Amino acid sequence: MSNTRLHRRLLLTLPALILLPRRLAAQTTAHEVQMLNVNPDDKKQKMLFLPGVVRAQPGDTVTFRAVQKGHNAQSIEGLIPEGAEEFKGKINEEIELTLTVEGTYAYQCQPHSMMGMIGFLLVGNFTANLPAVREGALALRGKETKARAETLLAEIDAIAAAEGLSG
Repeated sequence: MSNTRLHRRLLLTLPALILLPRRLAAQTTAHEVQMLNVNPDDKKQKMLFLPGVVRAQPGDTVTFRAVQKGHNAQSIEGLIPEGAEEFKGKINEEIELTLTVEGTYAYQCQPHSMMGMIGFLLVGNFTANLPAVREGALALRGKETKARAETLLAEIDAIAAAEGLSG
């Protein structure tokens, strides 16, 4: 191939390579999880993250927003994908995570974890660590916590079935 042809090819592909990171960034999604004392749509639901299950892809961001005071968001030790970084916000602190590792992440509000204030992030093909997260979540302390874990895990199972994933 002549140098002229090579230069022409490079000139044609270079703009595409420069724009590629922008295209990839444009495909990410920002998710918001509210930290609440009471569900505004169902006053019987107390101490919760809304939504309780977030479906995301690698590169997406999740912002935990302290809509009502007295809450934090933190990963539950041992209930996140291998290679993922643990996270822990302070009380009333808004935190933002960029999700890079596929898998299921379980998180909680530390002061209200025994009252069922837990949630899950499902990133990419999230089923690899789902059995371990399921076992760990169902072993968490608190009657409300176990009930909420069962409800959210049933929602996760429905998502996995709808997407043809198994875990």
